[in-house]
This record gives sequence, structure tokens and C-alpha cells, in this order.
Amino acid sequence: MIRLFKNLTKRDVLFAFLSFILIMFQVWLDLKMPDYMSEITVLVQTEGSEMADILLNGGYMLLCALGSLIAAIIVGYFISHIAASFSLRVRKKVFTKVQKLGMEEIKKFEAGSLITRTTNDITQMEMLLAMGLQMLIKAPITAIWAVTKILNKSWEWSGITAIAVIVLLTTIFTILLIVFPKFKIVQRLTDRLNGVTRENLNGIRVVRAFNAEKYQEDKFNKPNDELTRILSFNQKMFSIMMPVMYMVMNFLTLSIYFVGAYLIDGALMGDKLTIFGNMIVFSSYAMQVIMSFLMLAMIFMMMPRASVSAKRINEVLDTKETIKDGKINKKNNNLVGTVEFKNVCFKYADAEEYLLKNISFKINKGETVAFIGSTGSGKSTLINLVPRFYDVTDGEILVDGINVKDYTEECLHNLIGYVPQKAVMFSGTINDNVAYGDNGKGKITKDKIKEATKVAQAAEFITKMDDKYDTHIAYGGTNISGGQKQRLAIARAIARDPEIYIFDDSFSALDYKTDSTLRKELKKYTNNATSLIVAQRIGTIMNADKIVVLDKGQCVGIGTHKELLETCEVYKQIALSQLSKEELENA
Repeated sequence: MIRLFKNLTKRDVLFAFLSFILIMFQVWLDLKMPDYMSEITVLVQTEGSEMADILLNGGYMLLCALGSLIAAIIVGYFISHIAASFSLRVRKKVFTKVQKLGMEEIKKFEAGSLITRTTNDITQMEMLLAMGLQMLIKAPITAIWAVTKILNKSWEWSGITAIAVIVLLTTIFTILLIVFPKFKIVQRLTDRLNGVTRENLNGIRVVRAFNAEKYQEDKFNKPNDELTRILSFNQKMFSIMMPVMYMVMNFLTLSIYFVGAYLIDGALMGDKLTIFGNMIVFSSYAMQVIMSFLMLAMIFMMMPRASVSAKRINEVLDTKETIKDGKINKKNNNLVGTVEFKNVCFKYADAEEYLLKNISFKINKGETVAFIGSTGSGKSTLINLVPRFYDVTDGEILVDGINVKDYTEECLHNLIGYVPQKAVMFSGTINDNVAYGDNGKGKITKDKIKEATKVAQAAEFITKMDDKYDTHIAYGGTNISGGQKQRLAIARAIARDPEIYIFDDSFSALDYKTDSTLRKELKKYTNNATSLIVAQRIGTIMNADKIVVLDKGQCVGIGTHKELLETCEVYKQIALSQLSKEELENA
């Protein structure tokens, strides 16, 4: 937790120091009021006292109260600024860190957990700062100052106050010992709830199509009921605090007056008024002591959950990035558009077996190379190694003759136009989605957007929309079809004018006619660019310059369509499963 507080700026530290000074002033004013109350009490009981003296002391009390109020308002402003700016910086830091994490690390944390850590956990830290910092400064100052004022009043009253404090602290620490282990479970269950909710919303169509609402409700209710049970238990334990606090305060007040009555009864006539005044002052100071320890108790109640949250935030910030940024920030103009795999092997960090084994081939500028194979053969994984979504375990991948690990990620990604297997749309207009990101060449113009959508066969449906290119796209593209999303995703890649295109099964949602037209237009437009295409359809890839056939993570054939029909049994079986012999012979 202390490490997170290093995110406080010098301005925050200055505000905290000013808050400390103002809180000391506030405590001094609060503890000064009982003295004036004692003076008023003595004046009221003394014959011949002037009303002006009583009113003067009452006026001092009002000034103390007003000064304390003003100080509290200023302190509240300072502390709020510290808490809000702290959460802003930490939230930004966590978000930036997540942006830099590789796919391995993101999978390890899971999306739902990362969302919780970026929101709920940081909110817990903000609450601790907003409420706890003020109490953490005020409580010990008030307690120590008040105790010094009452120690010389009466050992009997001091003893009663000490007993009350011990009872209160014993109750607080007993509750904390019981509740503290539950806080880790609460945050973990919050992660699960976020995960289930996110999964349900993403798959809402499937849920409804399969009448699985009851199943999803049961799936949600399990962590929800468990979270409710634990939170309810925690609240019940904390609810003991208020009755105990009131009992201790009332017991203390009653005991002070009971002992005070006994002391007054046994005192000389001249001392009775002094003891009575001391009793009034002592009861006020004793309440201040109890309230100080109660404030500390509230901090102790907030601290465990904030401590758990801080640990979870630090887990993200301390995660070592497996994808290290290189130093080369410019391309090699001598080998533009070339991609070479040299004995590439790959396995996931938690896996024992290699998913890809000894893959070697070279793609020259302007070539279209397709990848095909059975499900799970490693096609998508192979091309995802080029933009470094994962790093190769062994071997190397060269882009423009340079190892991809040596590029800065920004430079490498500016060379590539990537279309994922599942088209991703962001909330915004069609213009925003097609011109998304930074290609390192300046802003993508509207003319470029129109040109890209025309090549991607998206212009036809865009021009039929009411707002055309300014049409709003919902998060995830839920207001357009799968084929429309794919075409917009392809247009996004085209608009970047990259030297290397990566299509990860990006034509699967298109009908055969649109697929054929799009590939022809794409071939014309990207004539000088290199294209890597993962596809399941033979018709999509049969005209490629090279076809790489994968089977169980190994390359079992490289060649043209006709060459592979003669030399690669795996390719031949895939082709015959989709097309007849006559269609293959005439292709």
C-alpha cells in the first residue's frame, strides 16, 4: 500500500501538510470549547457573576465552533483533491500497464479481474484516502491532546476512561480479526461476478437462442449469493460497533457523573464547585478521547479491504512484460514487404508441448501467401507471431530483414494492416472505426476512408444508411451484421496503407460473391503489398502465390494450389472435402 502512495505528487504532499496544520488548529478549537463551558458553569453557579462574562465565554465558544467549521471545510477540500488526483494517476497507470501487457499476462488475470482492479480496487484506495487520511491525522492528535488535559483532573475519572477505551479497542480488534480474511474473498467474488456478467452480455444472443436464461441466472446467482452472504456477515459484524460505541459512551458519561457526585458529596464546600466544573470538562474531553479511538477504529475497518485492493493493483503494476520493446524505429528500405520464418517454434507459457514446430519459409514483397489446415493446426497462432501478440519460443521472424523483437512495437505495427478473426468494432461512427488508430503517416482523410470502404465492398451498405459515414456504430458492432463488421475491419486495415496485410480468417462471414469481388479488388489495390491470409475456404486461397499447409503444428506442404494437389495429401483431403474433382481440375 505504501508503494502506491508514492504516486502522490509534491502538490498532494503540500496539501496534506496544510491539512495537518489546519487539523491541529481545529482540534485546538474543539478542545478549547470545554474550557469555556467549564467557565460558564462556574459563573452560573457563582453569586454576583456578570451576564456579560457568561455571554463573552459563550461568544468565544461560538467563535471556536465557527473556526473549527471553516478549518474542516478547507481540510475537506484538500483531502478530496488528494484522493481524487491519486486515483486518477493510479487508474491511468494501471490502464497504461494493461495496454502494454502481452496476451499471456492478460489471459492470466482475465478481463473481468482487470476491470475490477482498474475500478473497484482503486475506488477502495480513494475512499481510504478521502476518509482515512483526515481521521488518521485528527484521531491521534485529538486523543493525545485530550488525554493530557484530563490526566491531572482525577485518577478515578481517568481510570474509567481507560477501561472504556480498552473495551472499545478490544471489540474493534476482535471484529477485525474475524472480518479481515473475508475481504480477499469479497474482491475475488467481485471478479467472478464481473466475469459472469461480461460473458452473459457478450453471448446474449446465444443465451436467448438456447433458452439458457435460467442456466445463466444460476451461474450468476452462485457467486452473487456467496458475495451477499459474506458482505452480510461483514456488515453484521460491523453493526456491533454502533451499539458497543453508544454503550461505552453512555456508560462512561454515567460513570463520570456517578463518581463526580461521590467526589462532590465528600468534598469541602469550597471545593464542590471546582469539582463540578472539572466533571463537566472531563466528560467533554472523555467523549473526545472515545471519538478519537472510534475514528481510528473506522480507519482500521477500512484498512484491510484497501490493503487487499492495493495488493491486487500492485500485482498488475509489478507484472513483468514478456513482450519487450525493441530499439529499431524505422523500416529497412532494402527488403520492404518481406516476411521470413526461421525455424520458428512456439508454445504457451503454461503448456508442455509445442503448438508450432520448426516452421520455415520466406514471403517476398507483393506475394499473397495463404495458410490452411485443420482446426487447431496453429494457423492463427502462426500469423499472430508476426505483430508480436506472442513471442516465438525458439527461432526468429524477420520483417523487412529485421527480427520483429528488435522493432519498437509502434514501428512494427505501422508496417502491418491487421484484420482479426473476430471483427472488432468500437463505439463511434463508421469514420471513427475505419480511421482508427495511428498509422505513423498522419491523419487518415475522408477520401481515404471512402476509397478503403469501396475496396472492402462496404461502401454499398454504408451509402444506404441514413447518416452514411457518420452512422453510429454501437460497442462491439451490435447494430450491424457480421459480414458488415468484417468488411469495415478490412477497410480499417486498407486505410492504413501498410506494406504487410494480415487476414486472420477475415472472409468467413462473407457470401461467396462478395468474397470473390472483395479479393479481386483487394488484389488490385494491394498489388505491391504482401498479404498473409488464414482461411478455411479453398476458393478464398486457391489463387494465392503460395499456400502453407499446417497439420498438428507442423508445415506439411508449401506451394501453389496445383502443386499441393499433387504433392500434399493433407491439402488434397481438405480440397476434396469442399470441392469436387471436376471443380478442382477446372480451377
